[in-house]
Amino acid sequence: MNRPSVSIVIPAYNEESVIRQCLTAAVYQSSPAHEIIVVDNKSTDRTADIVRSMQEEYPESPIRLIRQDAVQGLIPTRNAGLDHGTGEILGRIDADSVLEPDWVEQVQLAFLDPEVQAATGPVLYYDMPLRRWGQKADDKMRQLMLRLARHEYHFLFGSNMALRRSAWHIIRAETCLDEKDEMHEDIDLSLHLAEHSLRVQYVPTMVSGMSARRLEDSPRDYSYYVTRFDRTYKAHNIRKIALKAPMVVFYSVYFPAKLLRAIHSVTATVPERGGVDQSTGL
Repeated sequence: MNRPSVSIVIPAYNEESVIRQCLTAAVYQSSPAHEIIVVDNKSTDRTADIVRSMQEEYPESPIRLIRQDAVQGLIPTRNAGLDHGTGEILGRIDADSVLEPDWVEQVQLAFLDPEVQAATGPVLYYDMPLRRWGQKADDKMRQLMLRLARHEYHFLFGSNMALRRSAWHIIRAETCLDEKDEMHEDIDLSLHLAEHSLRVQYVPTMVSGMSARRLEDSPRDYSYYVTRFDRTYKAHNIRKIALKAPMVVFYSVYFPAKLLRAIHSVTATVPERGGVDQSTGL
């Protein structure tokens, strides 16, 4: 069967420290992306310059740089990227994501099923110790969430997600702008898809590396991030107690994971790719 074309959308704001490794992973895929779109949102650092230099380094790769200067914020920046995507499937990752080499291929295979309208997968925290163990734990947690939600809600994860361009057009005008920046934009997308009975598929083989830099937040900022779940549910009038499970998990891992990350940052060098650390085999 003909595999669908995949656009990769990357919102970016002052991401000069990570955008190169993100783009490098997106370029070196077993099945090439149709296009790789970086949406620069008023960056004041060298983010745009680095993207332009990579366009010159990889002229055969369809790296596109567009600007979203109308307003500061992730959601309008994400929307601009999805609106500009021309692939049949619109992938969406973060600027600190480092895709596994077969990510595009796994997305294409998932969307061979015409019933699948969106897909998401587990993540591998590349700047934490025991990365492959962490990926398995992340996978188990996400599958547990599906069971707790009784498969009524399948939540996308913004660092590792894709949806059909046709599905995006259906929900585009309905997605919340969240001008106060109080919600989880990926959960909001998921709930709008559910309102239209558009199927979201969890794909364990669709793996993206991401940074655990959220652990650098203060306890207060981290708590605000976690309670975004509650505010997103309330915006959609959802009151399922089981859906609070991610909040419990995030709260419980904060201090142990923060300590592990601090130790790891001192004793190890972070690899550019999300794969196995050759020195440890993990």
